[in-house]
Amino acid sequence: MPNLTRAGARTALRNPLALIAARWTPDPRTVRRAALTALVMSVVIVVTGGAVRLTGSGLGCPTWPKCTADSLTTTSEMGLHGVIEFGNRLLTYVLCAAVGWAIVAARSEKPYRRGLTLLGWAQFWIVMGNAVLGGIVVLVGLNPYTVAAHFLLSTALIAVATVMWQRSREGDAPPRPLVGRAVQQLVWCMVAASVLLIAVGTVVTGAGPHAGDSSEVPRMPLDWETVSKLHAVLAWIVVTLTFALWFVLKAVDAPRGPLDRTRELFLILLAQGAIGYVQYFTDLPEVLVGLHMFGSCVMWIWVLRVLLSLRERPEAASGPAAPAAQPARATSASIAGPR
Repeated sequence: MPNLTRAGARTALRNPLALIAARWTPDPRTVRRAALTALVMSVVIVVTGGAVRLTGSGLGCPTWPKCTADSLTTTSEMGLHGVIEFGNRLLTYVLCAAVGWAIVAARSEKPYRRGLTLLGWAQFWIVMGNAVLGGIVVLVGLNPYTVAAHFLLSTALIAVATVMWQRSREGDAPPRPLVGRAVQQLVWCMVAASVLLIAVGTVVTGAGPHAGDSSEVPRMPLDWETVSKLHAVLAWIVVTLTFALWFVLKAVDAPRGPLDRTRELFLILLAQGAIGYVQYFTDLPEVLVGLHMFGSCVMWIWVLRVLLSLRERPEAASGPAAPAAQPARATSASIAGPR
């Protein structure tokens, strides 16, 4: 018996998550809330990071991992810029806590969902990588290429967090498509165009006037207005693809989920486009640029929600008379195409 106790203690030391999972079974709503909290925090860290840049506080803490050569935290000499930049660093710990909660909740859910837990761990490692990259951004004096990479990695974090949130609201049965292959290909084209739109948006930032610090910070050697126009063209491509998708979904009598998500995305894109044009013609006021960054995060989440709404993953059938049979008939009707 003592040997078993010692073995159990060694197992707990090696795998504390397994010990928590053995003693706690969270309600499914708790898991969903944990995943949603991680998603919300991944957006918050992007928006506050944008605030650091737009207030010229990017080098408020001029070194990393310390704030100054002699202090881990900001000092009075660093002023407001130091407070803003160091505050953003502290929010990384809040993000880590949110992601950690999501991991623990997913690992403790019964039955064990390995895929959901791995999505949580993927977020953790992206956060760690982006924290290091954020330090490099400071050490190289806000080099615009590293700033762009920092934002793109945050976009990847939002993508994984969105998928985890969606998976926490589904079962683990194999996915069943709700639309035909042609519609799926159209959506993937929209996703690819959205990725390109976001990537070009980081180039607009890197070539634009908001360098992130009051000192002289090099910009990308590109004409800012030309890149902005390319960004606008890509935005109209995404809007057009979204409208075409909504039209096709209506034509094939698709289920309500894909239709609703597509309509919501279309409205988000229109609002984001309006903000983009206003900020362009008003010489990029900081408030509108920050709002546009937030809109970019929301747009990306909804693009992924449209993609994920094209299939359903019900709970695995537990008997021969599974109640999922009726949705399956509706699915086959949707896949058949226009009637």
